[in-house]
Amino acid sequence: MKFLVLGAAAGGGLPQWNCGCANCNLARAGDIPAAGQSSLAVSLDGQRWSILNASPDVRQQMQDRASFHPRSLRDTPMQSMLLTNGDIDHIAGLLSLREQTPFALYATSEILGVLAENRIFDAVSREKVSRNAITLDAEFGLQDGLTARVFPVPGKVPLFMEGVTVQTDLVGEQTVGVRLSGGGKVAYYIPGCAEVTPDLLTQISDADILFFDGTLWDDEEMIREGTGVKTGRRMGHISISGSDGSIAKLEAVKAQKVFIHINNTNPIWRPDSEERAFVLASGWGISHDGMEISL
Repeated sequence: MKFLVLGAAAGGGLPQWNCGCANCNLARAGDIPAAGQSSLAVSLDGQRWSILNASPDVRQQMQDRASFHPRSLRDTPMQSMLLTNGDIDHIAGLLSLREQTPFALYATSEILGVLAENRIFDAVSREKVSRNAITLDAEFGLQDGLTARVFPVPGKVPLFMEGVTVQTDLVGEQTVGVRLSGGGKVAYYIPGCAEVTPDLLTQISDADILFFDGTLWDDEEMIREGTGVKTGRRMGHISISGSDGSIAKLEAVKAQKVFIHINNTNPIWRPDSEERAFVLASGWGISHDGMEISL
């Protein structure tokens, strides 16, 4: 399997359009690399690709990577797209893919329901772009030779669907992880996760590589930085650090491990930060736009 990180950042990207935090200012100045909103591409042959999540930046991401340039008058190397939840930063990019070129779209019934309830997504022709409902824990072909299976991970409904009371550790179709198998290798993509549970550890025990939610360094990060009023847990994201954080909880997983979906405030963006050094010393990689990994 070949992986290409199209976007390493969380919703809003780096820099975020309305944010003057230290990281965003460093990215604007070119002192640290900018990053698009989270999306990962996978291929077996480097010619046919599947994209995991439709980032709002997907048009520019595809323009920036020669692997996705058209090979004829009307063409795309992207054969399929898989959505892991209904968040804006994972579905809005579909609106940039409405120019009548066929590909297959896969998502759970609940996520497809989010699209169906928002008629703006009808701009993406159902005649050209097939909407395929997938069942939890059932394998399906994402492209020739590449098998996918989605499974529930703790999370919450999209922000625009929140009510007065919000449960952040829902387990169902609204937030899923993806298991990919092909070429004798197994990969997992989990860009959003509220908690590492025993069930999740069992699920990913056969991983050769794990792309995992790296949104925040710690639970109070956005409050401390003055960029928000919600904790990471309230947003449905586990922190990287701490005894309940992902590094500690996933220590026993022996796969190659890479953080993705990294918030603009996260100090691991900065090459000279103690937090980044700790992540790297713990055996984790930190994704960046254009990162290529082959298994």
